Amino acid sequence: MEIINREGKELETVLNDVCSELNVERNDFYYKYTEKKSGLFNKNSTVSVDIILKNELVIYIKDYLEELLNNMGLEANFETKLREDIIYVKIYSSNNPVLIGKGGNTLKALETLVKQKINTDFNIRPFISLDVENYREKQQKRLERLAKNLAKEVSKTNVEVHLENMNAYDRRIIHNALTNFKGVSTTSVGEEPNRHVVIKPE
Repeated sequence: MEIINREGKELETVLNDVCSELNVERNDFYYKYTEKKSGLFNKNSTVSVDIILKNELVIYIKDYLEELLNNMGLEANFETKLREDIIYVKIYSSNNPVLIGKGGNTLKALETLVKQKINTDFNIRPFISLDVENYREKQQKRLERLAKNLAKEVSKTNVEVHLENMNAYDRRIIHNALTNFKGVSTTSVGEEPNRHVVIKPE
């Protein structure tokens, strides 16, 4: 995948020029920049900007996943989507249970590998969500139901509830599900990997 590099006097000018040159919008790419200072009082300073197109990154992720799964002896098809700056990748394989793993652990490990690969190769940290056979979607609905049921109990009994340890993605689902739930509030406590959500009466 190509990293596009452009230089100029000011960051905003370079980014606007890139949009015109490539016929893209600002939210169609990621960018990293460095300032090069020179001259008396840094009057001749310039910026160097590395541009990575999101659509190309999606293809790169799909190709990397395909290589990983082939090495696991699995054939797969992919469905990708960019929404609100999140890259969603759905995987349909010849053995979905193997890809999901116990408690979704294999799926989480794959997601971590992809994120590390992107960070190592391009020094960016986009939000990437992998799913297999709608496992994440079903998990989200299950967590939302759990959160609301527990919140009802907390509001009735006035006793806070500590949930099991969860990763950041699952904790965010709980927090979002109860954002507008009257009578309770949520907070995350503990240190990774033992961090969990507490539902408290207000």
